Amino acid sequence: MNLKGKICAITGAGSGIGEVAAKKFAEYGATVLVLELSKETGEKTAEAIRQAGGKAKAYQVDVSDHVAVKAVFEEIDKEFGKLDVLYNNASVFWGKKDNRIDQLDVEVFERILKINLFGLMYCTKFAIPLIKKAGGGSIINTSSSAGVVGVPQCDSYTASKGATISLTRSMAVEYGPFNIRTNCIAPCSIMTPMVYESNLNDPNFDEQKLLQVDMPLRRWGTSEDIANVAAFLASDEGSYMNGAILVADGGITVHVREGKKEVD
Repeated sequence: MNLKGKICAITGAGSGIGEVAAKKFAEYGATVLVLELSKETGEKTAEAIRQAGGKAKAYQVDVSDHVAVKAVFEEIDKEFGKLDVLYNNASVFWGKKDNRIDQLDVEVFERILKINLFGLMYCTKFAIPLIKKAGGGSIINTSSSAGVVGVPQCDSYTASKGATISLTRSMAVEYGPFNIRTNCIAPCSIMTPMVYESNLNDPNFDEQKLLQVDMPLRRWGTSEDIANVAAFLASDEGSYMNGAILVADGGITVHVREGKKEVD
């Protein structure tokens, strides 16, 4: 994919999928703007890109703070004068705090939506004028398999990811006439530190059942798997993609088991 000459902002690019995507975008020729809550991890990603010969700059920002987000995009405007790609990657999954609605702390629900949904809205709101200056571009949102199927005991997360899908479709219709494409990636079972902390450290989580029964591909996904999808959506090769929800989950959400049938 060719991203040469494109200015690409990626939120949550200090670790996990965002970090891998930032490095991949840079390999394809983009100038990568690393938007990250942690100053240390954000600068580490940017420095790794520069050491590899790429172009990157880190910005410390809490995406759930609209004042801070506005200030960052004003800074980007002053330095670069435009933006070609916004990858809304930053989000949280708190498996140990999330729960069903009647058992859920209100503060947890509000905080998860503040980051996953409001953060996406804030970044998009202030990025769109810069993308219009570029004559158009690409917005990539991050949902989850939890946005397309019901998942028990994580109602905050599913609410945020379902809303992300609906907002993606609305944005695709709203901003398509400005040559701004909006698409969404819905991953599942991607081996990142956040997923490891939420699942693999849970004594009730059955990894073998996931891999041998529930997962048709029989493997965990990788950050690289998702970064490849994001790079395609960011590039001109994906120029006719608009309003698409790309479910990258190894087949979990299309797999229906027949009773207790054994797996060969």
